[in-house]
Amino acid sequence: MNPPPNALLAATDFLDIEHEAVRAFTATAIDGAGTDREKAARLFAAVRDQVWYDPYSVSEDPAHYRASFVLEMGRAYCVPKAVLLTAVCRAAGIPARLGFADVRNHLQTDSLRTLMSGSDLFVYHGYSSLYIDGRWVKATPAFNSELCARFGVPPVEFDGEHDALMHAFTADGTQHMEYVRDRGVFDDLPLAEILAELRSSYGSVMVASPGPVADEFTEPAAVSVPPDDRTRPLDSPAYRR
Repeated sequence: MNPPPNALLAATDFLDIEHEAVRAFTATAIDGAGTDREKAARLFAAVRDQVWYDPYSVSEDPAHYRASFVLEMGRAYCVPKAVLLTAVCRAAGIPARLGFADVRNHLQTDSLRTLMSGSDLFVYHGYSSLYIDGRWVKATPAFNSELCARFGVPPVEFDGEHDALMHAFTADGTQHMEYVRDRGVFDDLPLAEILAELRSSYGSVMVASPGPVADEFTEPAAVSVPPDDRTRPLDSPAYRR
């Protein structure tokens, strides 16, 4: 197989791999790792669990999709988390790109279903496509381990060799995730396409901050936000970890 183009190791506006925070995060995660497989597995676990999955954090601001911003906030939905994993893999010398698919998620809260106009179809679910040992593998770091425990779903594990996508079933056999449409892979984030599809599928409310929501997706630190602070935007320093 031909080697991937050098562009898949390069920085972009979204994949800001030269940012001090991105480089520090990468160096800490891969410290002591000897192979690309081990580096990728460690980076995957770090992104999965150190950035809380927050489906209510969809933003129209391109700056909110930069890898460095995702690290700063410590919470994001699947697309920015995939951006971060792709960026740190490039920073570690692993060629990486972004992939997207429409998925049907059978685990939802009433609040999230309402925000999605009653749908359980998540368009443009993000994952990373990584070039390791001469072939491409897919990995989605979306759901952090603590959140998985709340829903009774085992966390997705990645060994750097096999695809690591969302589980089709929960631990008790209940249907969980179904991939229904492949959106392809991209060298950089196609943000305009993603936001346009979100508006088309769910209406403008999906890309406008609903404010903090108290349900299973709520990060523990956010539960205790004072009532008079609940109108602050999601990118307010009050909500930063």
